[in-house]
Amino acid sequence: MQYACLIYDPVDSPPPSPEEKQQVFGEYMKFSEDVQKAGVIRGGAPLQPTDTATTVRVRKGERLTTDGPFAETKEWLAGFYLLECNNLDEALAWAAKIPGAKYGSIEVRPLLDIPGM
Repeated sequence: MQYACLIYDPVDSPPPSPEEKQQVFGEYMKFSEDVQKAGVIRGGAPLQPTDTATTVRVRKGERLTTDGPFAETKEWLAGFYLLECNNLDEALAWAAKIPGAKYGSIEVRPLLDIPGM
């Protein structure tokens, strides 16, 4: 089964120093190598900050766009990994190793299996 591991970072955290940024980047590279070696990774990517987002809605057939996300939150979606795991316990074990779990949160959600998609 495939699981999305959604990485949330705190909105109000101070920006990391260049050294901290380099350390975290190294930790993410190591995690990415580990899931690749284990053969469980199916995709993933870091995301730009929320101020680069555009939200799209269609109402009465008309497309409406808004800068940024609609909801104000204490965390922002910073990236994701898509993992193929045997079960939820395995997905949770991998999620606990994602570096962002140390200062943010990782939401683990199974993908809906729709035949033909």
